[in-house]
Amino acid sequence: MMGHGRLSFLQSSDERPKITRFLIKRVMDYAKPYQKQIFLMLFIILISTGLSLVSPLIMRDLIDKTLPEKNLQRLVLLTVALLLIPVMNGGLNIIQRRLNAGVGEGVIYDLRVALFSRLQRMSLSFFTHNKIGELMSRLNNDVVGAQTAISSTITSIITNLLQAIAILVVMLSLEWRLTILSVFILPLLILVTKRLANQLRDIARKAMETNARMNAMMNETLNIGGAILVKLFGRTDLEINRFEQRAAQVRDIGIHRAVVGVSFFVILGLVAALGTAFIYGLGGYLVIKDAFTIGTIVAFGSYLGSLYSSLQSLANAPVEFSTSMVSFERVFEVIDLPVDIPEKEDAIVLDKAQGFLKFENVCFKYDDTEGSLSDVHRYGRMDNVNAVLSEQEPEKEEDKNIPATSQARSIALEDINFEAKPGQLIALVGPSGAGKTTLTYLIPRLYDPDEGRILIDGIDLRDVTLESLSNQIGMVTQETYLFHDTIRTNLCYAKLDATQEELEFAASAANIFGFIHDLPNGFDTIVGERGYRLSGGEKQRIALARVILKNPRILVLDEATSSLDSESEALIQEALKRVMSGRTSIVIAHRLSTILAADTILVIDRGKIVESGTHEILLGQNGLYSSLYHTQFADKDKHE
Repeated sequence: MMGHGRLSFLQSSDERPKITRFLIKRVMDYAKPYQKQIFLMLFIILISTGLSLVSPLIMRDLIDKTLPEKNLQRLVLLTVALLLIPVMNGGLNIIQRRLNAGVGEGVIYDLRVALFSRLQRMSLSFFTHNKIGELMSRLNNDVVGAQTAISSTITSIITNLLQAIAILVVMLSLEWRLTILSVFILPLLILVTKRLANQLRDIARKAMETNARMNAMMNETLNIGGAILVKLFGRTDLEINRFEQRAAQVRDIGIHRAVVGVSFFVILGLVAALGTAFIYGLGGYLVIKDAFTIGTIVAFGSYLGSLYSSLQSLANAPVEFSTSMVSFERVFEVIDLPVDIPEKEDAIVLDKAQGFLKFENVCFKYDDTEGSLSDVHRYGRMDNVNAVLSEQEPEKEEDKNIPATSQARSIALEDINFEAKPGQLIALVGPSGAGKTTLTYLIPRLYDPDEGRILIDGIDLRDVTLESLSNQIGMVTQETYLFHDTIRTNLCYAKLDATQEELEFAASAANIFGFIHDLPNGFDTIVGERGYRLSGGEKQRIALARVILKNPRILVLDEATSSLDSESEALIQEALKRVMSGRTSIVIAHRLSTILAADTILVIDRGKIVESGTHEILLGQNGLYSSLYHTQFADKDKHE
């Protein structure tokens, strides 16, 4: 059932990531395909760590032996060694960075594909409840943030842990008393880290949510429909101000995050400086007392700086890891969403359908309580206000004043029963908001009914594979959508391997070939964002050509032509006759000619079929159809 058991998205920035064993195991599953690269990285890190330990020992030898003994040959060897070590480390760093980038970008790829695949399988309901900008944020920002747990944080932890252990071993061999004293600073490092880690983690989550809200606002106003709306109502300054507020929030939290982050490292640096000063003071005293050589304290000081650097990184690792977990959680929230239009494992492949369609006791209700992503604030709109749908029914006592003709209700469709035999034309008529479009959306399983079932050739739609069902159904909606690409690409979306001859045949059948042929670039003409470079009639005829190219057995279309000029309308009507010929057609009818040609007219009111029959029969009943005919179709009758 649609919307039942839906996992809601996190809404509050106060929610902290619960780093469980299951979550870590799941994160590590994304590292499995890159085990070889990770192990090779760790091997390189081991070699690099060993080389970094040699330089302080060389300096110690220079100060304590080579220079006092004035050994020129040893001096040359040690100087060459000091030059070769950074050269070798540099080469290893390049290789390590290449491996690291491969792992990081690979994880980003895997997460994005998993996310996109899940989103593609979600029902239409999901996209009506969530903003595209928020989804884009999860596909971009959160995915990039999540991969750092594998490509950066984990390798950083291992690198610094190995380096800290190796340095401690060498320091113990140099002077065990100073080494023990130097690690006494660790509790202070841990205390500072714990106090700032939670703050940084919460800031990270808030930054992600703020960015997502800004992305959602940009997506709403920068698409072609939003841009037209803004300009028509003269709200350019208002939208600029709204964006300034969103961008200011992103800016402010970015500054706050940077200040807290740098404060974290400054405090850690001061704590490390305290330990270094203490060790140099005590070590200097031992040198004065001849218990320590100058070369040893120089080497010890160098090791101490590296040790504290490694410890600082290890102290910061939980913060970075927690931040990455926030991103992983936001990604997993989408990946874990249950598919509300599921396909059975043993689903039937529907091949060469006859086109027999039947609705049996179908009921459907839009679920408006589902979890959604962060909302975009609108001026003059209260927070947490649900959308007003024509499919909602007045339930409050004060709503009883709504006129009986209102289509507001809670149940979109109720007890729908009808059948369409192969080749028949079923016309749907009724007031705006009665449920006609909702009914057509159930046929290709954009939604599933809450009760009852829909059969195609006697098979429940839920028992058929989604791909094979889609292959049998062609749908042209009132709002035609075209990709920002060529006419050829938009047409071939129906049949990827369509030949030029097939394209021309489909275009001719849809009465659009002459127009395309006269264009400078023909089928390779770019149609613009959502096809806005074309007129409404041209877009509809291209949409019809696309359906003709698909060659479905069942045709579902909204015959809205009221906004078109008479020439475009005539061309589309002629094309529709060709398209519907020999196919089972379910048409939301707006013209009397379609209604007169229908085998059955279904009159829908408030989600129910209140009348059915032919034009003559329904007209004689003096019911809702008769009223609709005299108010909507009578004038057209004179012209048809």
